[in-house]
Parts: sequence; C-alpha cells; structure tokens
Amino acid sequence: MVKAIVDISDNANRTINIIKAEYGFKDKSEAINKMAQEYEEFVFEPKLKPSYIRKLRKIRKEPLVHIGTVNNFRKKYHLD
Repeated sequence: MVKAIVDISDNANRTINIIKAEYGFKDKSEAINKMAQEYEEFVFEPKLKPSYIRKLRKIRKEPLVHIGTVNNFRKKYHLD
C-alpha cells in the first residue's frame, strides 16, 4: 500500500467526504480507493478486442432468418 500526502481543493474534499459517508467508509483513503475504482471502470473500460470485431462483422454478413409473427416463430422452433 502506498501512502501519500496530497493537496486537494475544498470541493474535492467535500466529494471525498460524501463518498465516505455514502458507503460508510472508516477513512478518506477508502473513499479515494472507491473513486479510483469507479474511474477505472468508467474511463479504462476494456474496449472491444479486434478478434471480436472481426467475428461481429462476419455475423453481420450472414443472411437474416425471417420468422414473421410470434406464432410462426413458435411453429418453426416447435414451442407450442
């Protein structure tokens, strides 16, 4: 674990205190860790892999299956 002394604005301090209270954290470091985790999920969310994009493009080129109505779907797949 890394320890740090940081200078933050009053607004950032209020935000950290709100997160601390909202999640019932014992100290501000837990709130900062939560902020970092949320930021990571939001900003660094994994992008689509190139292999998945190729697979998706291949699927898009496949012919569509026309089913029609719900009743036709049930008959086609023996769901009655």
